[in-house]
Amino acid sequence: MRSAGSLYTVRDTETGNVTEARIRGKLRLKGVRTTNPVAVGDIVEYETDGYGESVITAIAPRRNYVIRRSPNLSRESHIIASNLDQAALVVTLFAPETNMEFIDRFLVTCEAYNVPAAIVLNKYDLAGQDPRAVERFVEIYASAGYRVISVSAMTGYGLEELAGYLAGKTTLFSGNSGVGKSSLIKKFVPDEEIRTAEISDYHHKGKHTTTFARMYDLPGGGYIVDTPGIKGFGLLEIEPGELYRYFPEMMRAASGCKYYNCTHVHEPGCAVMEAVGEGRIAENRYISYLKILEEDEKYRK
Repeated sequence: MRSAGSLYTVRDTETGNVTEARIRGKLRLKGVRTTNPVAVGDIVEYETDGYGESVITAIAPRRNYVIRRSPNLSRESHIIASNLDQAALVVTLFAPETNMEFIDRFLVTCEAYNVPAAIVLNKYDLAGQDPRAVERFVEIYASAGYRVISVSAMTGYGLEELAGYLAGKTTLFSGNSGVGKSSLIKKFVPDEEIRTAEISDYHHKGKHTTTFARMYDLPGGGYIVDTPGIKGFGLLEIEPGELYRYFPEMMRAASGCKYYNCTHVHEPGCAVMEAVGEGRIAENRYISYLKILEEDEKYRK
């Protein structure tokens, strides 16, 4: 239910009892190349000794997970959460503006690891600053095949639609610091202690309010997995030739390419580049694709 460094909060599926547990030493040594061998959402086995100390002894196979390259150890990875029904990426276009490449990286990871994703566009109360920008943003991701739920934690706009999306599901909530993720979660689990913070006036960026991943029970059934604010999102384990498959609109267009091994970068007769030129695929999305390819090449070198 919660990870806090080397200490984990575990809830027994039979009794409902909650206990704090650590990882058995040898569990760390089974070739796990992640910075966190146990993630929120994992189904685990644990034992409690005569002194009341609990130890996690085994982890059940995960049906899916969301993973990112560890920011400090480029050869390591970090599992954000596992066994998810869906993900909700909270973004904002104003105060602060979420970088579109970050959004696309997150969505690629969800596609690659079989986690259905939606975009939650928060701070919709500020949409009047640039209505056309909001309209264009929704158009880009809706045409790619993603559900965009516009909400305002401040006014309550769209929260009913978001509640319907969350009902009965295990949902990963993720996003940059400052997008109002914690404020939104507090609307759905008001009895929990969830820290929120104002935007930093100096940097116009969010302050971290969530330190460790944690799972909350939704009153009507289901769970929200809250995660620390993420600045960057390094991708892992995706072959360059497979990347386009995780951009749904590119995947749809690629069947019309002249060459079966088209990289969608320079080949003649590329249906993807043609779709970009005609506006059927958003240029921003295609630029994200090129940037991810370029970074991946540098990382492999």
